Amino acid sequence: MIRLLFVGDIMGSAGRKAIAGALESLVDRERVDFVVANVENAAGGFGITAAVLSELERFPVDVWTTGNHVWDKKEGLPLLDAHPTLLRPANYPDGNPGRGWCVEETAAGFPVAVVNLQGQAMMPPIDNAFRKADAVLSEIASAHPEVKIILVDMHAEATSEKQAMGWYLDGRATAVLGTHTHVPTADERILPAGTAFQTDVGMTGPYESIIGMKPEKVLERFLYNTPRPFEPAKRDIQLRGALIDADEATGRATAIRRVKVDVS
Repeated sequence: MIRLLFVGDIMGSAGRKAIAGALESLVDRERVDFVVANVENAAGGFGITAAVLSELERFPVDVWTTGNHVWDKKEGLPLLDAHPTLLRPANYPDGNPGRGWCVEETAAGFPVAVVNLQGQAMMPPIDNAFRKADAVLSEIASAHPEVKIILVDMHAEATSEKQAMGWYLDGRATAVLGTHTHVPTADERILPAGTAFQTDVGMTGPYESIIGMKPEKVLERFLYNTPRPFEPAKRDIQLRGALIDADEATGRATAIRRVKVDVS
């Protein structure tokens, strides 16, 4: 059995505080073999920077995934080529920096593939995630035929699109886990062919907020329909994510459960 931990979207300094305060003890307590974390909101709520990535790399994370906000800070774009374990969604058009999947090993030397995809519904125009998933899985099988464990971060707005990806990859991926909407869903399950799924694993960050931002500025935008600068919140900090157990011989998931750790 191999145990995977997926950490939901790390939101600003509060999310980084959650990682600093809770991740190492969680990994030790749960005997986690491999950790993936989404960092598209890690720098002030929008994007990633070298300083923030350097801060987070002190902690036991094997692969970093992202989403549409990875492009928000120009100084973060060179990181996508410089860091092989920092992914961006694979279905951005060719010619963009970075990569959408990688294979890394556990401490015991067991290979794990991580794939980053992004939805199309209510999101910026992008290539089809389902077709790209087929292509990436073929690439992994060709380049790394030894890989059985495949974890997919499906970064999308629409619940239906994330669920559709879970069913589309059922039996072909170990886990399909949704990110982007920052609200944890209570639908974790093992699909019929052995893929662990959760529509959204939730945000790692401040829950006294509106999806991570101070409520007053978000409310002003809804009330007045004009732009307002958002400001990341700071209170009720939680680490959210999912733990997945899988059979390393078959790649099938055997268990999934939600993770919630209160930090402050």
